[in-house]
Amino acid sequence: MSDREAEFREFVGARMESLRGLAYLTCGDWQVAEDAVLGALAKLYGRWHRVDNPDAWARTAVVRAAIDETRRPWWRREQSHSHAAMPDRVAPDETRGVDERLRLRAALGRLPVKQRAVVVLRFLEGFDVRQTAAALSLPEGTVKGYTSRGLDALRLILDERTEGRRAHRTF
Repeated sequence: MSDREAEFREFVGARMESLRGLAYLTCGDWQVAEDAVLGALAKLYGRWHRVDNPDAWARTAVVRAAIDETRRPWWRREQSHSHAAMPDRVAPDETRGVDERLRLRAALGRLPVKQRAVVVLRFLEGFDVRQTAAALSLPEGTVKGYTSRGLDALRLILDERTEGRRAHRTF
């Protein structure tokens, strides 16, 4: 195995799960997320020796691929859609905060794709406005607008769900 191949394998081993998570939060489908990550990594492998910052390059490519996948016509998406198998049991440490993560994931799923991508990059990946704009090929002003509208929408969605749960408990 060449040094180039060994470096790439090490990179993939270290970043695969976080890239899958980023893609999933962007598109909301594990299979689509997996496809987006694998496609991005395949492209990265061909450019491995020319890319200065492979981590940033991979995250940008994964987000763009996940967004592109969500734009596919529904019938093509349904043909390639499969559901991931549920684990037999969950480790006790993994159950903390599950409800909150599920609420947030559902709320993110209700945002328009580009708003969701901006919010995920800004607040879950820790990108600043400039990095997010570069990753999504958007003007910085657009990123700021999507951030503001996305956060406002998330607040409304999460408040709506909280109110719904409170109303349900009173009956």
